Amino acid sequence: MYLYHFGLKELPFTLTPNTQFFLGLPSHHEALQVLLTALKTGEGFIKVTGEVGTGKTLLCRKLMAELPDGFVTAYIPNPNLQPQELTIAVAEELGVELGEGISQQKITQLIQDKVMAYSQQGKAVVLLLDESQALPEDSIEALRLFTNLETESRKLLQVVLFGQPELDERLAKPSLRQVKQRITFSYQLRVLHQNEVQPYINHRLAIAGYSGMPVFDEKASKRIFSASGGIPRIINTLAHKCLMLCYGQNQQSVSVNHVKQAVADTEYVQLPIWQQKKMLLAASGVVLLGLLGVAVGANLL
Repeated sequence: MYLYHFGLKELPFTLTPNTQFFLGLPSHHEALQVLLTALKTGEGFIKVTGEVGTGKTLLCRKLMAELPDGFVTAYIPNPNLQPQELTIAVAEELGVELGEGISQQKITQLIQDKVMAYSQQGKAVVLLLDESQALPEDSIEALRLFTNLETESRKLLQVVLFGQPELDERLAKPSLRQVKQRITFSYQLRVLHQNEVQPYINHRLAIAGYSGMPVFDEKASKRIFSASGGIPRIINTLAHKCLMLCYGQNQQSVSVNHVKQAVADTEYVQLPIWQQKKMLLAASGVVLLGLLGVAVGANLL
């Protein structure tokens, strides 16, 4: 691999959410501050949405690392669970001991007892759910009931929902209006702007151990932005492939040609308008030839 070639300690562009690579770009920094403020003021439901690949899971893990000692976290990475399954998952995250054949009502009572015990210790429980757009409707309602635990001044259990934009569509249903009304803080993650791509790439390289002249110049970064649409996950994929190409050619800097090759090898990219038109014209030509073939065949019959 290219680690030794660039003097790196680790791969800088892996897709695994790693909080040490977190960069306080405006969107993610603002989102983190909104979450910390909302949790400290004792709000019940908080929501963060963003397109696929914009860093919701990374933000979630960063939040868990940044929360002060007065919070206890329960993290559910895959909430595609029915209400009973979700209740069990929450109980296990909070360290509640469950016996065999225990009823859901009893599990809920044990969760409440655990939350109350933490409250008496001066701690609040935060339930974080990633990929929340996958939550069944009944499970969303179960979460609302969890947040009924409260004192006169604050909620004893707070819920943070991280999800794709489809989550907003789910919550817009009339049947979930009680949940939507309880969401007092929300934030929508945006993609990176063009002038943020190069600092983002340089930051990840520096954290991975790189020191020296910039590997990605402004032209290469601009081309990566155009192809990725500013989505961090796609930027990582393209940057990783560019470094592999550099290593294979024994070069120390990424050229626009390297980016073009990386884009050609990546399925989910945003092609320039002229290239989209070229592909559309080519596809139209294929369709037209097919229709002509059908017409000729019909005349021969």
